Amino acid sequence: MGTLRVWMNGVEVALWDDVRSGSPRLSYMDPWIRSAQFRPLSLSLPLLPEGESHRGTVVNDYFDNLLPDNIAIRNRIRDRFATRSSDTFDLLEAIGRDCVGAVQLLPPSRTPGDIQRITFEPLNDSGVAEVLRQVTTSALPGTSSSDDAFRISIAGAQEKTGLLLHDGQWCIPTGSTPSTHIFKLPLGIGGNMRADMHQSVENEWLCMHLLAAFGIPVADTQMGRFEDQGALIVERFDRRLAADRTWWLRLPQEDMCQVFGLPAARKYESDGGPGIVAIMDLLRQSEQPEDRATFFKTQILFWMLAATDGHAKNFSVHIDAGGRFRLTPVYDVLSVYPILGRGPNQLDPHNAQLAMAVEGKNPHRKLHLVRRRHWNETARACGVADGAEPWIEALIAAVEPAIEKVTRQLPRDFPASVSEPIFKGLRAAAARLSSMAPDA
Repeated sequence: MGTLRVWMNGVEVALWDDVRSGSPRLSYMDPWIRSAQFRPLSLSLPLLPEGESHRGTVVNDYFDNLLPDNIAIRNRIRDRFATRSSDTFDLLEAIGRDCVGAVQLLPPSRTPGDIQRITFEPLNDSGVAEVLRQVTTSALPGTSSSDDAFRISIAGAQEKTGLLLHDGQWCIPTGSTPSTHIFKLPLGIGGNMRADMHQSVENEWLCMHLLAAFGIPVADTQMGRFEDQGALIVERFDRRLAADRTWWLRLPQEDMCQVFGLPAARKYESDGGPGIVAIMDLLRQSEQPEDRATFFKTQILFWMLAATDGHAKNFSVHIDAGGRFRLTPVYDVLSVYPILGRGPNQLDPHNAQLAMAVEGKNPHRKLHLVRRRHWNETARACGVADGAEPWIEALIAAVEPAIEKVTRQLPRDFPASVSEPIFKGLRAAAARLSSMAPDA
């Protein structure tokens, strides 16, 4: 049996026992339970009656969702850190020092050390480029092979890593200092249709700025180039500089697979994951009353932007003291407009579909089958008596101002092969909505 201690900002909060021949177990620590700052690791792992522990797949699924769900990336982590296997426990034993949210995972013999200071190895542009090159190899970024080495776990299917921005300089965080930014590499050729997503960095940057122009809270992004390496740089909203500016706090959060106690394999609604109605129902309990409107408007915009990957792992909640929660900013948004077509490395427009279906006589996911009435029926299924009309009208009216605003923000060398199809598709979706009757 292996054990990892679970820490949040220097406080030991739980023990995770990986019982390989039986059921994994999670036990909250008594001092943490009695703390005014107590919150569960996950809404799917609430406080149990005294002396009881969580057991079984819900425990493993929570921790497994902290890891990349791409098996090739997991295998590279296994090789890079020479772990026993690519199983959840073995990988997080090696790289659980800096996870999404506030969690740090350490063996019983170790503690996080002094979290209230910032330690790092500074990088110049060449150093950042080398870190990015090594993301897709089995080499360890940085120069150290000690226990202080660069060890980070970021969920998702895309190649990415994390760095610290300190006093305007990129750094490898060391000790208990967390990363503050995620660097996402271009996707390249991928998916069953072998679609060409070499411009995914520019695509995501544009989608995020468009969503922000519509008033949707999003993760701050910028495009960066370091020698021959390009990346989308995403500011982490699960990190915050302490008031005295001497250390970085980790902010508890989890994605919707973790919220619902599901494995990453069920992140898509079609595979048994949560859909719009389930998440809207959850958000009735949010500390932010506007979260339901934000989430629903985001779904409409995903259809308008042909953003087809809005699955459960791409929505998250912050977890506050006592288990209160609120929606995080939106992240990981890509449009398929630039790759729609019937040629090589393109996606047939009739096959493009949403990750979460809208309601009708039957659920509808395919973009070309979604009608205005489906948004209204879905809103009413979520308990919005008047349907989605106020949101639809507001989004239609905001299309041209949003495009104009983002056009002014475009770098001079931004590829027209990304911006033109996305702007054209967005305008066409707005025109389609405008031409449809609310219930026809």
